[in-house]
Parts: sequence; C-alpha cells; structure tokens
Amino acid sequence: MTADRLFAAVSVAALLATPVRAQTAGAGGTRAALVDPGALDQLVVTASPSAAAFSTRLLGASITVIDARALQARQTRIVSDLLRDIPGVAVSRTGAVGGATQVRIRGGESNHTVVLVDGMLAADPGVGEFDFATLYADMGSHLEVLRGQQPIYGSNAISGSIHYITASGAEAPGLSARIEGGSFNTAQGAIRYGGVHGPLDVSLTAGYSVTDGTPSSRFGVRELDARNTSLAGKLIYTPAPNLRLIAVGRYAETYGDSNPSDYSSLPTAPTYGLTVDGSNFYAARQRMGLVRTELDLFGGRWTQGLGVQGNTTARRNFSAVGQPTSSTDAARSKYSYDSTLRLTSGDLVHTLTGVVDYDRTVYRNLPLTSTVTAQNALHHINDFGLIGQYELGWKGSLGLGASVRHNDNTRFRDATSWRVQGSYRFDQGTRVHAAWGKGITNPTFVELYGFNPATFIGNPNLKPERSRGWEAGVEHTLLADRVKLGATYFSARLRDEIYTLFAPTFASSPANRPTLSKQQGWELTAVARLSRQWRLDAAYTNLHATERGVREIRRPEHTAGVNAGWRSLGDRFGATATVRYNGAMTDTYFGAATQTKVLGAFTLVNVNADARLTSTLQLYGRIENLFDKGYEEVFGFRSPGRAAYLGLKTSL
Repeated sequence: MTADRLFAAVSVAALLATPVRAQTAGAGGTRAALVDPGALDQLVVTASPSAAAFSTRLLGASITVIDARALQARQTRIVSDLLRDIPGVAVSRTGAVGGATQVRIRGGESNHTVVLVDGMLAADPGVGEFDFATLYADMGSHLEVLRGQQPIYGSNAISGSIHYITASGAEAPGLSARIEGGSFNTAQGAIRYGGVHGPLDVSLTAGYSVTDGTPSSRFGVRELDARNTSLAGKLIYTPAPNLRLIAVGRYAETYGDSNPSDYSSLPTAPTYGLTVDGSNFYAARQRMGLVRTELDLFGGRWTQGLGVQGNTTARRNFSAVGQPTSSTDAARSKYSYDSTLRLTSGDLVHTLTGVVDYDRTVYRNLPLTSTVTAQNALHHINDFGLIGQYELGWKGSLGLGASVRHNDNTRFRDATSWRVQGSYRFDQGTRVHAAWGKGITNPTFVELYGFNPATFIGNPNLKPERSRGWEAGVEHTLLADRVKLGATYFSARLRDEIYTLFAPTFASSPANRPTLSKQQGWELTAVARLSRQWRLDAAYTNLHATERGVREIRRPEHTAGVNAGWRSLGDRFGATATVRYNGAMTDTYFGAATQTKVLGAFTLVNVNADARLTSTLQLYGRIENLFDKGYEEVFGFRSPGRAAYLGLKTSL
C-alpha cells in the first residue's frame, strides 16, 4: 500500500473522532436489528408501506435477513457480495471492483427489483435500477431481501425488494473505526459514531475505498482504478414519547476506470466485439435524503406518518478525458402520508395501513456535442399512488395479509397491482406459507428517450411490463428452534417484456416482446444456531428463466452458498468460511453477428479470521477467492483473482 493511500484511509478513520456515550433505544421506521440477531425469526420493516415491523414467521412472502452480526463476521465490504448468499439472487459485475453491478431476483431483470437505503428509493431515476458498485457496507448495518411481487412500492417491484438499513445510535452506540489494506494496492477506511443525547438519537458514518484494481479484458493488462467515498447520517428526535422526527441523508461519489469493446478491428480479429484495454472511465454522484414525522395515538395503536424524500443521481461516461460518451442527470422527489391502525380482539391482531403518495421523476440526457441539442430535453413523469394493506395475526402462529396499490400516472395507463399471502405455523415446528401477486415495471427514461443517438435510440411508445406470480413453501424447525430448514417453489409470468433490438450498424432501440417470459424454480435454505459459538447459513436455488423458450442471459440455473462461522468463548477469536457456487449461464456476444455464449460454472471460497488484541482493538484478515479461480460473470470481462487483506478495528 502506498503512503498516500494509507494516509487517505487513516484520515477517514480520524474524522469525527469524538467518543460520546449512548444510552437508550431509538425508534422509527429506519431502525435496524430489531430483535436478537441470533434468533431464527426476525422482525422486518420492508414488508410494510409504513415501516411497521412484522415477524418473519407470520409473513407468507419469502424474506431473508442478513443481520449486523453476520455482516461483520463475513467481513464483506461490497453489499452486492453479501447478496450472493441469498436464495433466488444472481449478481453480475463487469469484471473488476468498481465495475457496473446488477442484481437480479428470481430471474427478473435488475430494474424489476426495488432497492431501498434506510427507507429511501435508491435506484438511479433515469435508468430505473441501482448500480451496486457504489454501495459499501457500513458498520452496524443489515439487509432485508423480500422476494416476489411487492405492490406497495409501485413500479419496479415485480421480482422483489432489497432494503439496506443502517443502525441507529441506540442500536450501535459509541465510536468505531476500521482501516485495512491489501491486494491490488487496496486501502479502505471507515468510521461510525452512534449515540443518544436526551431525546436525540444520532448516527454518523463516513467511508473511503481506493484500489488500483485488476485487468478486466481477457487480452489486456490495464488495471482499473476505483474510488468510492460515502457519507451518511441518521437523526431520530423524540420530543415526546409518542412523537418522532426522523432525518436521513446519504452521499456517495464513485470514480472507476472502464474498458471499451473492440469494433475497430476486422470481424475476424480475436478481440472483435470483446473488451480491450482503453482509456475509458466514469464518474457518478448520488445524493439521497428523507425527512419523516411519526405520531402515535391511543397508546400506540394508531400511527400517522408524513414524509418526503429525494434522490438526485448524475453519471458521466468518458472514452478519454474531455470525450464524453454519455451524460445523464436524474432526480426523484416523493411525498407520502401513511396511517396504520392496530386492533386487538382476544388472540387476533389486526393491522390496517393506508398510504397516499406522490412521486415526480425528472431526467435530462446532456448533449455530447454542441450539435446534438435534442438530447438536452428535460423529461418528467408524475405518479399518484393509493395503497391499502391489511395484516391479521393469531396467537403468533397464523398470519394472513393482502395489499393493493392503484397508480395514476401521467405517462402510462393507470394500473392496479396487488398481493395476498398467508402463513401458518403448527405446534410441531412446521410452517407453511404461500403468496400470489401482480406487479408492473414502467419503462425507464433511458428506454423511452435514449442516451446516445449513435448507439441507443429511445422508444416513447413502450408499454409497462406486467408480471403475475405465486409461491408456496414449507419450513421446519428442530432442536429446540436452533435449526430451520426451508423449501419454496415460485413461478411468475412476465408480459410485454422490454428487450433491445440491434441493427446491423450496432445502433439499438428497445421494444415490447409480444410473447410471455417465464420464471420458475426452487429455493432451499438451512439455518443453524447450534450454540453461541457456531452459525451456519446455507442456500440453494434452481432457476428456469426463459424468454420465447430461450434461456435468459446472466441467470444461472444453479446457485448455492454456505457460510459457516465460529466464535470462541469470551468472543476473543472468530473465523468464517464462505463457499459460493455459480452455475453455468449464458450471455450475449456482440460480434460480427449477435450470438449467445456460455459462461462456465465456478466456485469461490473466502476465509477470514479475527482476534481481539485488547478490549477496544481487534485485528482481522481475510482471503477472497482462496483458490485463485478464473471466471466471468459478464461475457468478456475477467474477474479478480486471489486477494488478501489485513485490518484493524477499534470500538470505544
């Protein structure tokens, strides 16, 4: 590690370094680990449009939680790598760290999943999806991944939702910081402070990562640099026991090198249509913010919420300094009011929620040259939504639910989406669950209006994609609820799928597919908490995703993962082993003629360990891709080999 990069990481670790003690618990819809992180059943907020908490044992939907303890034990720094451990999820990254990263759930497209960060809609409003290359894991955070159609979020939630939640000051009090370095001249630093001062709960986080990277071209040697800076804050002010004011903000700035595809040589050249070394790079900046008020009435049985949130995202792509290839600005502002009523009648618990929201998105595709002024047009879409949700619980064993949303959109036809679900747990420890729903995904601004007249031409006549799907599963707990085994079958049908038409000149344009696309498969899970020392999490997915009977690209038929963790008595030492299997999948090769290529299966093994040196200082290290496996997740993009990292963490 060079001295300047070590200095950069140390500087981040010194920022805000003023220790203050924290005392009481926080509240609000942005809270993180809500119960014992070692429990098999968790409370989650992602399943409710008002951030009300529901137990996973009462939800008919499939949901997976990666708690803060697991996140810390696995030493995973990029959130998308954590998502690889979740059933039904496939991750595709264009080569090196910092490369564009897409996440697909149950065979859907990446923009079929809603991504939330502390309750804020995080996707780029212009492209309709979130680039996970920009999201690094904060200390104390956790993940909730809900699979299947989610009408409460409106457009884009036809495959599921991913919610990344940071801890409040009460949930992770004190000052903590880490610094690490290792392979590819990588340095990372992060610092977090959490505390409670009377009625004010405070959480502040800063992080910085820099790497010289690795080559992404099969033929090249150019190492792709990447830098990421993030700042985040969460304030929860409780002036009265029944009143909460919540403010959340997040800033992320990313720079990364990238490589072009070779279309300058002859079609017979071995590099034609493939990634080759170049001088390309990109820069992205995102600002998100949320302000929310919550008022409890009648002893907490009736909660009113009023909120506003915003997201501005700018991205610039260059073939060289001063030579832009695409430049977009997009913004979203959303206003919402929600009301949740909780009623108890004997053993029955009723939860009724109503929501009214208004969403405005704005997009501008900046001109690449002074002669292409048409690209500078400003486009906007307004959407008015009405949501209703009802949940019934009985004796902690039966859970029934229904939700519906109606969208009044200024650009597309009005649409109504819905979901019904149920769960029942027998006394013997067996739980059955099922869900059925319908959702939509509206075309993105880029699909409607394009981003470069020479390469991608928009289609303003596109229709929204529509999806119907169902799932049914069974879980069984044994050994005094320390082990849980699960199996779920899912099936969905997608109409009016948006695909891309390619012309012989390599200019492309989107269109709606007239035929059905199908996604179906199995998810198997195993979770074990045999003692305070051992944790085991395993998952397997079998997926069949087809478009006109042809296998969809970048969706492996088989994926599996195992995480085994151990901690010593007294918590002085710990170790974790992670094994991830990604089966063979197909991808598109844009050579002399568009072709489909097969990407081979691969297995990656990561190991890590940590040791507590003092009561406040911890030494840790990890090896990623232990056996130096060569593989590609996107055709023509080489992924990193073996890497080792060593770091120090302090908690005050």
